[in-house]
Amino acid sequence: MLSDSLKKQIRASYDLITQSLPHFNKRKAQNYLVAEIAKVLAGEYDKSRRILVAEAGTGIGKSLAYLLAGIPVAQRANKKLVISTATITLQEQLIHKDLPFFLRHSDYKFSFTLAKGRQRYCCEHKLFNALQEGEQQTLFAEKPQAGDRDLFKRLNEAYLAGKWQGDRDSWPTQIPNRVWSHIVSDKFSCKRALANHRQCPFHRARDDINKADVIVVNHALLLADLELGGGIILPDPDNCFYVIDEAHHLPKISRDFSSARASIKGSQDWLKKINQLSQHINRVIKRQTTITPGLNMLESAVELSKDLKIVEQYFSDNPSYFSESEQFRFAMGELPDALTIPASNLKDESKKCLAALNKLSTIINEEIKDGNVKMADAETLLIECGFFLQRLENMHALWVMLTKERSAKHCPIAAWAEQDKTDIYLNASPIEVGGILEYMLWSQAAGIVLCSATLTSLNNFEFFKRQSGLQNNDGTQYLRLKSPFDYPSVPLIISTMENDPTQAGFDNELFDKINDNIQDKQGNLVLFASYWQMNLAADKLAPKYGDALLIQGDLSRSKLIETHKFRCDKGQTSILFGTGSLSEGLDLPGHYLTNLVITKLPFAVPNSPVEEAHSEWIKSQGGNPFMQLSVPETSKKLIQACGRLIRKENDTGQIIILDKRLQSKRYGKGLLEALPPFAIQFENNK
Repeated sequence: MLSDSLKKQIRASYDLITQSLPHFNKRKAQNYLVAEIAKVLAGEYDKSRRILVAEAGTGIGKSLAYLLAGIPVAQRANKKLVISTATITLQEQLIHKDLPFFLRHSDYKFSFTLAKGRQRYCCEHKLFNALQEGEQQTLFAEKPQAGDRDLFKRLNEAYLAGKWQGDRDSWPTQIPNRVWSHIVSDKFSCKRALANHRQCPFHRARDDINKADVIVVNHALLLADLELGGGIILPDPDNCFYVIDEAHHLPKISRDFSSARASIKGSQDWLKKINQLSQHINRVIKRQTTITPGLNMLESAVELSKDLKIVEQYFSDNPSYFSESEQFRFAMGELPDALTIPASNLKDESKKCLAALNKLSTIINEEIKDGNVKMADAETLLIECGFFLQRLENMHALWVMLTKERSAKHCPIAAWAEQDKTDIYLNASPIEVGGILEYMLWSQAAGIVLCSATLTSLNNFEFFKRQSGLQNNDGTQYLRLKSPFDYPSVPLIISTMENDPTQAGFDNELFDKINDNIQDKQGNLVLFASYWQMNLAADKLAPKYGDALLIQGDLSRSKLIETHKFRCDKGQTSILFGTGSLSEGLDLPGHYLTNLVITKLPFAVPNSPVEEAHSEWIKSQGGNPFMQLSVPETSKKLIQACGRLIRKENDTGQIIILDKRLQSKRYGKGLLEALPPFAIQFENNK
């Protein structure tokens, strides 16, 4: 429970922190958020399930709130505080700004670090070996090109001088993949148990993670650790309080992370090389115990190749699958009858092949541990084993999903095939990830705070609950705090349009309306639903606006914003044209944005196989995909898009939406009511 002394400590730290912030205004909503986070993590509502879902509107200061509450409660409970974000921008803000400031101006003593995946670090031993002439190459290493040797040399020198810590992101220029593949840390060869790997960058970074009180990660790394059972990269889930910031991204990232993909011909190609791996093992490992698993591995590889050939032939015999598109989705996730037997065989044989190779890998590690193998031989062998283990694990995951028994009560998977110039790829993905998140995270963690400025859709949490597998009655607490900004002073104008976006005349009318609504000598942002429509509008309006028109894609995002701000500072007209990716995370306070034009409601076209499969499933259950998926998702996106205008308390401006469906369709009223309380005006009624 939250003790009086802990409450006093949090209040004292709040005073210290806020006194150090220039022009800080105390906000009741922020105080309330701090209190609720502390109560939930301390177990005041539910001791066994400490989960809070908090929507904190822009300007409340959620990062300060979760640091104020999370750090002391975690320290008092002897837990780690893991903060997970969806974007690099927020990670950098936490590591370089928020956490250092908090440490400097509060009474708390804590350490913090940024956790990255193993693949972001080089292997010290590989780095040193990369300069050796005639080094032994693995079966799959891409040969270095001219000039690469010089880069290896510079990497070595910087590392030995302590000027580079061995992580890919901190090198001043991009390291080519062909170079990085020679030195990247991998879990199969870069093992702490091996003496010459104990000081490798990843293992030193892991030490920092284990020692740190606060660990900043991204959602993908968090999910990678949880999928492994937790406690592999990050501390054990039951020893962690998690803050999942930008939590509205978590369901989609979880879905993408849980998907599987494998090529048909490409898989056959690497399976042919498994015989070379077997020969390599026999040359290096002189033990009779390798004979049986070695034969099992080769036999399964032959069977896998046979069944993949059957699958390949099936698609060759059915070219109609790709007559209209390079993508074909299997209805309700069901493979055709002709693929049922080979699919089942591929599931079984990939499991057998994987088990045999795991056995061989164990024997190799035992030989290394006993000193019976030269390290130069052992490392290339481990790397090659790792290559096959990763691919076999992925292959097995794919065929397990594709052959999973269907249930009328449970949502099926999405299954589809893609054709490129030389190969066909099979894909499988869960449609709903609530069960996965419940199993990996909600039921395992010591405590969780999920927060974002947009977690509700149509004024409630129901859509997010369905996406993430949380329930009303499972002990989870829900909190919605409105932004302190003066939204009623901001006009949101629904423009009078003859056509809606589904009608033929919309484009030409849209271009005229955009032109009419550009504000001279101001910061303008025009958001489009597609690149296609944005580029059409740009071609139409470029002759008039010239250099004032800044189009997403013509420049890098950072250069685009820099140029826009430069023009605004000069008092010139600046017009940013952007798509959905500029609807979120774009911060243009003050005079950098005073006129926001939204060309149409951000309905996503359900053209991805996963979205199509989800719609199909809802229809099969008698539901309405448009109302259950499209409208709630659009509500969330519209809130995010409108949120670009007001970033600070003194910001002003107007929002114009060029989509008459807000007035003409029944769902329009719900979309408007879910927005912050802008001064809504219909143009013909102004």
